[in-house]
Amino acid sequence: MALLTAKTFSLQFNNKRRVNKPYYPRKALLCYQLTPQNGSTPTRGHLKNKKEDHAEIRFINKIKSMGLDETQCYQVTCYLTWSPCPSCARELVDFIKAHRHLNLRIFASRLYYHWRPNYQEGLLLLCGSQVPVEVMGLPEFTDCWENFVDHKEPPSFNPSEKLEELDKNSQAIKRRLERIKSRSVDALENGLRSLQLGPVTPSSSIRNSR
Repeated sequence: MALLTAKTFSLQFNNKRRVNKPYYPRKALLCYQLTPQNGSTPTRGHLKNKKEDHAEIRFINKIKSMGLDETQCYQVTCYLTWSPCPSCARELVDFIKAHRHLNLRIFASRLYYHWRPNYQEGLLLLCGSQVPVEVMGLPEFTDCWENFVDHKEPPSFNPSEKLEELDKNSQAIKRRLERIKSRSVDALENGLRSLQLGPVTPSSSIRNSR
């Protein structure tokens, strides 16, 4: 597996609210680890957007091409620089529903267009389809750094300080995601309350009519 450079990790997984000068584009990058339940060596790789295909779609196609044994269960962990867009969220849900032997977990460094309702719905669709979506914290950033980055050349920054900075920045993003999830719970509770109230009876309808 070709490893990421320390610079690529630092720039692309950067989870600050705004990029400092010199400005650069924060691109979509997906690192995946597929671990067989039988304890075999994990398979790792990383993908980025290519032409019309988002990294998530390339990931789906990559897993399909592996010819995995469907009688065996696999744990799949993905570290994303950006959370999935609504279209990719639907594709991931359909993929997991069709491949019950895969247990997928998604960790994102940043939330993509999190203020837009359709992007929030995409995140909720994943969470409601047994595909947990969480924000990367210190354990995930550390695992990504240790397993997907080339350490042959010393980085231009202190890795421990960088990981601590990423973890500190992630706290606000985690709260943002929890607020999105709580809105879904509130909507569900409101719907249940409406069901408990039941339809208006004919007598009450007549009594309340003008």
